[in-house]
Amino acid sequence: MGTALFNLLIKIKRANKVYDTGEVLSSVVVILSKYSVQHQGVSWPMEGTANLQLSAKSVGVFEASYNSVKPIQIINSTIEMFPLHMKGNKVLYETYHGTFVNIQYTLCCDSRQSLLAKDLTKTCEFIIHSVPQKGKLTPSPVTFTSTPETLQNVKERALLPKFLIRGQLNSTNCVIMQPLRGELVAESPELRLMHVETCRCAEGQVREATGIQNIQITDSDVCRGLSVLIYMVFPKLFTCPTLETTHFHVEFEDNIVVLLHPDHLITENFPLNLFPRMYSNAKLQKGKTRMFAPVITG
Repeated sequence: MGTALFNLLIKIKRANKVYDTGEVLSSVVVILSKYSVQHQGVSWPMEGTANLQLSAKSVGVFEASYNSVKPIQIINSTIEMFPLHMKGNKVLYETYHGTFVNIQYTLCCDSRQSLLAKDLTKTCEFIIHSVPQKGKLTPSPVTFTSTPETLQNVKERALLPKFLIRGQLNSTNCVIMQPLRGELVAESPELRLMHVETCRCAEGQVREATGIQNIQITDSDVCRGLSVLIYMVFPKLFTCPTLETTHFHVEFEDNIVVLLHPDHLITENFPLNLFPRMYSNAKLQKGKTRMFAPVITG
């Protein structure tokens, strides 16, 4: 008594569980039981939320509002077929799993039982991608040179060894489905992708930069003057198009880190603008790509 004699299983019809804004989410629920099943009704709530979490550094500064940072509801619906679009000027943000900002979409199945039995609930996460944009992104190449004279935030410049680091990034405007490319002439460099998350509260805002991934470009002593290629793929779920809302911001930056000696760590910082996938005019004319209705963001 009081224990359910069956189990629920949610099966989303797409194996990768990835949907574009404007598409229809379709799924089925499977009831697993050895016996006949009775229930008082089955509902299918779907919810999308943006969860904000202040870092431990900010608890003392914003202690009064720390517990008031409630999840921001993006979408909430209870129907059989789920059209993934918003009414008016609202927009579905792309799925993103960050450190202090988390945007997540879940599909639930609630089975109401009799008075003496416990209700059953199963949840399943699905992934939302932004609507592909028509057109071609204009590249913004960056060329950089780093020497002891160009460094900032240096306490004892006279103790720095002589060095010359030069390179370029093909563009700081990046399509999220395409890699970051460039080249670098340096000794033992690393490529560090950072996300910069800002949470806004009634008392102010908190901005934190944390790492997503590190890529070691070369190892040991490289040939002098050798140009090494930069190639970095943006990881899914941990990156999203650059986002700015009333309650939070999600930005990204690329750090090139070079360790000259155990006591000398040099970092060059490059802010990145990440954009959704793009459809070229050629592909649209040839009809090779399916286009969905755009979402007006206001």
